[in-house]
Amino acid sequence: MMLSGFLLLLIGFASQTLAQSQPWGQCGGIGWAGATTCTSGWTCVLSSAYYSQCLQSASTSATTTPATSTTTTTVKTTTSSSATATVTGFPASAPTVPPSKLVGQTPALGWNSWNAYGCNINEAKVVAAANQFVSLGLKAAGYQYVNIDDCWPLAARNASSKQIVPDPAKFPDGISGVATQVHALGLKLGIYSDAGTATCAGFPGSLGFESIDAATFSAWGVDYLKYDNCNIPANWSDTGTPQNNDWYNSNSAIRYRQMTAALAAQSRPFQFNLCLWGNYNVWNWGSRVGHSWRLTGDASATWSFITTAITTSVSHSATGFGAHGDMDMMEIGNGALTIQEQRTHFAAWIMLKSPILLGTDLSLLNTTQLAIIKNAELLAFHQDTTVGGPAVPFTPFSSAPTTSPPEYYVGKSSKGTHVFIINTSSAAATKSFTFANAGLGSSGTFSVHDMWAGTDLAGTYAASATFSVTVQPHDTVAYFINVL
Repeated sequence: MMLSGFLLLLIGFASQTLAQSQPWGQCGGIGWAGATTCTSGWTCVLSSAYYSQCLQSASTSATTTPATSTTTTTVKTTTSSSATATVTGFPASAPTVPPSKLVGQTPALGWNSWNAYGCNINEAKVVAAANQFVSLGLKAAGYQYVNIDDCWPLAARNASSKQIVPDPAKFPDGISGVATQVHALGLKLGIYSDAGTATCAGFPGSLGFESIDAATFSAWGVDYLKYDNCNIPANWSDTGTPQNNDWYNSNSAIRYRQMTAALAAQSRPFQFNLCLWGNYNVWNWGSRVGHSWRLTGDASATWSFITTAITTSVSHSATGFGAHGDMDMMEIGNGALTIQEQRTHFAAWIMLKSPILLGTDLSLLNTTQLAIIKNAELLAFHQDTTVGGPAVPFTPFSSAPTTSPPEYYVGKSSKGTHVFIINTSSAAATKSFTFANAGLGSSGTFSVHDMWAGTDLAGTYAASATFSVTVQPHDTVAYFINVL
């Protein structure tokens, strides 16, 4: 569940400290920089270290996950011992079906409705976003998923079929009608549900209805499922370390595994996103269950969130084709991020191979923002079908200072070697690296190509030479290194 678009407009301003989160909105968690109190009649309730949510005061005790249901509060990896331990009881009978290999091999590119519209979503807005993919050149750049987030159905399932029912006031042609229009544009449609009894906004969840819901989504023509983690019954929570310290066989993972199996039984392939907010050591087992898994709490249009997401992703990076750590939706176009911060936001998601789902009203993007998100050279690195892994930090020169997050990254693509440099400071700074330290060997001659500008820089360099550049505050430069 993500912040509503109107709340996001407040982020980054000093007056925001006096604001209150709206019903169902986020109100706390690691990396959260927004309001920490709720409007009258709603209470800020802890769901995990990464996520607290405004819930109705009278029902919080019955509808929220106990704070003890989450044991992961840091970004340190815990190694599972399941390889040598015997699994017994309920976990031993749980589905082990992997996600489809027909989709999701490279990170998803698309749009999600939540940051722009929250619960105020309808068919016209979704179809408009799909048409803007075409008119703004996003489809041509590779964006394909048009995803509906929470609040799309009625409050109750169909009494006889038990299917989730699209709200006819919001979606008069149903989800299938929207899918038809989106598919006619050569794009794909995504939907939202929850691995609990209700979604984060209180609509029907899919726990216990996985087969019905997967079949329903398939019949409607849905291509992508974002699966959230709210309203978990106590018997499905994890109040301590699971059997054998094996999080793949935890209650939480099994809730998601049940949907993986249900999706696999359908005639059309689904891209499956596990929206677990970085809980349950998901980075150790997410690739066995879905195509991507959330590494963080909910995104906000703040520099602190961007740096927190980068730090977390570096610690638990994508594992390759079909397996991507999700740093959450793009905030480009929202809040008070500078253009340099928006460049870093995009470049970091690119180099770390996170899914990129735009999270704004596309009609409001200016030409500079569109140029950022359509940059062909960065997108080519992100979508490379030869090298699936992300860029990784490297030491740029002897005795270089250590920063958090790291500032220097090197990555490979089908073209060769790429270097990304983030200036994490609030002032312009000179950044330098030697070519040998970037993994280019101890000999040879190189030139440098600016991926943002699409132009070659003047000069050539030996392996031992130092390349230096002035980087603006919170900006990121991106280079392809030509081997001459």
